[in-house]
Amino acid sequence: MKKSIVRKLLPILLCLSLLVCFAACRQTGASSAPSGTQNSTPASSSGPFHIGLIQYMEHPSLDTIREAFLDRLEEWGYDDAKVTVDYQNASGDMSNVNTICQKFVGDQVDMIVAIATPAAQVAAAAAENTDIPVVFAAVSNAKEDLGIADPEHPEGNVTGTSDLVPVTAAVDLALRVDPDLKTFGLLYSSGESNAVANAQEAKAYLESKNIEVIEGTVSNTSEIQQVATSLCEKADAIFSSTDNAIAQNIAVVTEATRKAKVPWYVGADSMVQDGGLAAIGIDYTELGHMNADMAVEILEGKPVSEVPVFTFETYDTYVNEDTLAALGVELPQDVLDSAVFLSDGGQS
Repeated sequence: MKKSIVRKLLPILLCLSLLVCFAACRQTGASSAPSGTQNSTPASSSGPFHIGLIQYMEHPSLDTIREAFLDRLEEWGYDDAKVTVDYQNASGDMSNVNTICQKFVGDQVDMIVAIATPAAQVAAAAAENTDIPVVFAAVSNAKEDLGIADPEHPEGNVTGTSDLVPVTAAVDLALRVDPDLKTFGLLYSSGESNAVANAQEAKAYLESKNIEVIEGTVSNTSEIQQVATSLCEKADAIFSSTDNAIAQNIAVVTEATRKAKVPWYVGADSMVQDGGLAAIGIDYTELGHMNADMAVEILEGKPVSEVPVFTFETYDTYVNEDTLAALGVELPQDVLDSAVFLSDGGQS
């Protein structure tokens, strides 16, 4: 008789114990979520959240962001039961970008995550006058590119991460490597607002130092090899920022610059790994993680206006040791001491 009563009481006692433990965890703020962010408890229990994820095109920098974003969601515990992600690659085609973003809006997704400036611009326009938040990744200038007047308190429903690079620092590095540099080539896509803005900043800075600027603009990817080859014949060094068209076709530029032994400075770590000589830039894995943290905050109920646009304040120097050997140039000792060295196959 006593054993039967005990058996009946055991489930009740177990439930009471779990409730006490849960209450204690709530009081102490215990959480297994990634540090620096809030507890991961979905705001809605009606079903999994639906995220529309659009990537402008495939190349290592953007792929890194996407993979880091998805990995971070898993760290938060956002598995298939909590979120479904509809990933779409626009292949660098603006008509595809429009179609994808309009479909996301029509599907009434809970959020659009847009990787790269062209995708973010269309996503923001498509989601305007809806309650769908847009989290962008790798937009250089939120004010200029997306019209966000106050990035610290984004108005409307758009926020995200900036991949703004210190253009003048890249030029300064080139001048330290070659103090006698007289001509500087700028290789960029005329169709990407972020690439154009960075090129114009570099041009103004170079001209202030009385260095001749030779612009090599491309309107489509078929022109890249010819323009890069021409720049190598005229310029002592070349710079390309975070330019999607150039990054996607980086092999032809790497071949041209190595053959001509012209240093090519770039805007992203992945562009260094793919053959650029050096970059002073950001960690795209960290950027992707930050995008996931922001997405989780918003999905859990935080207003977009309370999720500031994130811009990096510190940068790393990346150097491709294979390109360095091929060019035969010497880097300043402090750069050698502090740089992250990459090779054509990955990190050294």
